[in-house]
Amino acid sequence: MLSPYGLEIVESCLTCKVRAERIFCDLPNAALQAFENIKYATAYPKGAVLFVEGQNPRGIFVLCKGRVKMSICSTDGKTLILKIAEPGEVLGLSATVSGKPYELTAETIDPCQVNFVKREDFLRFLKEHGDACFRVAEQLSEKYNNACHEVRSLGLSHSAAEKLAKLLLEWSSRNGEAAKQEPRMKLALTHEEIAQMIGTSRETVTRLFAELKKRQIVQSKGSTLLIRNKAALRQIAGA
Repeated sequence: MLSPYGLEIVESCLTCKVRAERIFCDLPNAALQAFENIKYATAYPKGAVLFVEGQNPRGIFVLCKGRVKMSICSTDGKTLILKIAEPGEVLGLSATVSGKPYELTAETIDPCQVNFVKREDFLRFLKEHGDACFRVAEQLSEKYNNACHEVRSLGLSHSAAEKLAKLLLEWSSRNGEAAKQEPRMKLALTHEEIAQMIGTSRETVTRLFAELKKRQIVQSKGSTLLIRNKAALRQIAGA
């Protein structure tokens, strides 16, 4: 079924064709049926806020389609985007389990389909299904490892150019483009949002992209970015 946002909504987790590829969704039939009974499938437009940093946890949001940016904000209004969540991820998981406020703000950057489960229903579901508990542990472990990776990348990089090069290489690898001679990807984020991911200014990101294009390391057409010289990009990244 198509939603107003152009998404083909998957009504049932039981008939989802890609659930086997996702950690949390690949549950035994009994657990999956129980999950199906407590989740609410919802479509969101681009720019919708799922939850806000500091808000008491209402429950989990399983991202089925689209992408969501996860960010934190300082008291003076400075924003840092910690990651871009991809389909299959469970958002608000640690807050829902611990009962502590959401640590991040989650905002859609594409039209998204999200399965929402209320906190009390989810906790009862975990008590009744050990396989689901194991999947939750896997997701929390993966989030911890990713957080360590991001801190290392952000904190130990010597320059904004190195951080940007690492980010572009990571995106190309995540999209399955790393093996190609000239990987290409869609840049859904603005220069301002990329700056918020690598801890610099929008002006710096714009200047760095201009330098990469001048050196013919990357080429852009609209929102599509082509990496023309992957070796040179790796050299900038210190890889």
